[in-house]
Amino acid sequence: MKNLIYILLLLCVSISLNAQQIGKSTYGAFALTNAKIVTFNNGVVEGTLMINDGRITSVGADINIPSDATVIDCEGKFIYPGMIDAGTTLGLNEIGAVSLTQDANEIGDLTPHMEALTAVNPNSVLIPVTRVNGVTTVLTNPTGGRFPGRAALINLHGYTPQQMYAGFKGQTMNFPSSGRRGRWDRRSDEDRKKQEEKNLKSLKTVWDQLQLYQQVKNNLESGDRLNYNPELEALLPVYEGKEKLIINVNKKADILSAIKWVQDHKVDAIFAGVADGWRVADELAEANIPVITGPVLNYPSKNSDKYDRPYANAGLMHKAGVKVAIRTNETENVRNLPFNAGFAAAYGLGKEQALKAVTIVPAEIFGMDKEIGSIEVGKQANIFVCDGDPFETKTTITHLFINGWNVPMESRHTYLYDEFLDRSPGLKN
Repeated sequence: MKNLIYILLLLCVSISLNAQQIGKSTYGAFALTNAKIVTFNNGVVEGTLMINDGRITSVGADINIPSDATVIDCEGKFIYPGMIDAGTTLGLNEIGAVSLTQDANEIGDLTPHMEALTAVNPNSVLIPVTRVNGVTTVLTNPTGGRFPGRAALINLHGYTPQQMYAGFKGQTMNFPSSGRRGRWDRRSDEDRKKQEEKNLKSLKTVWDQLQLYQQVKNNLESGDRLNYNPELEALLPVYEGKEKLIINVNKKADILSAIKWVQDHKVDAIFAGVADGWRVADELAEANIPVITGPVLNYPSKNSDKYDRPYANAGLMHKAGVKVAIRTNETENVRNLPFNAGFAAAYGLGKEQALKAVTIVPAEIFGMDKEIGSIEVGKQANIFVCDGDPFETKTTITHLFINGWNVPMESRHTYLYDEFLDRSPGLKN
């Protein structure tokens, strides 16, 4: 009976979506004229941005526009690089109350061979809702367990996960926590300490197994076969320093412990979450570990902290010399990335650096800065056009390009808005 209800609910959602299809994107040559183009690397350029074959081909004041190009007049408007959310579960989760639509959390504590990209749903209703706010690219993360799987960077346009893939994958890890699991956690300090030691011992066991696995694999005689271990095989690139490890860690003590662990094991790490980063900003800077922090729109991690600690966290770390990107850590509300960045800007990060924290900085952290994150000739045409500050709620985004595709500014939200703005009179008695 329960499964039947789920199926009927999904059918209703499907019927609703079929009645409200997103328009088709268009591809080709485009000339965006008379705009103020925020390039980052070359300041603000007034003039034309040319797109062809999915790439930015020209940026400047005196651009020769081909006769076959579609001209879009951007008089009085700005062009920005598409925003990048450096931590979400977008595409993996859909309806919180329906387990059949939840695909971010696999069973088990050690599932690094799980690939987030294979589980991405390109037809998620949440994707158009997100991208019309200027978010063109997100890192979608598996969750749960010590090693939940490999995260993937995706562009928010495409019919298949492979079409959406934006070129970066990284293993994820939830670092052992010494803190309470929530307000209902009544464990004593001693019990929490014991659990932390147990978790760290378990992590050491995994690394010892990796060391042995690598030794055996490297010393195989010709013709010998090694029993395939998908978990250790997936973690081996991290162990060998060939793949980045995204470590979710938040508490001050855990961040310090994670820094030591990374240094001891020579891991190429990115820290994510880092709610208490402002408390250990100097240590993070000295360790030269990049940080993806957020959500910024959040409560303080301790009741005794000032209300603005989550807002100021990114700015305080950046001031100390930490490379900081911003994430929402959301599914439904990834669209609020610009407002997370806006609060960080207002509470110490500054507007320019906040813009970079959701564009070029995450691109650099993921090693994708030659492709995305700023407006430069040769880069992917991931951009949006707007009539004001993208961090202001009153700003309207008028055009959106992902990989050179001119994407309709439509989503389920816009359809609902239009429907109820111009609704017909109700049924007569």
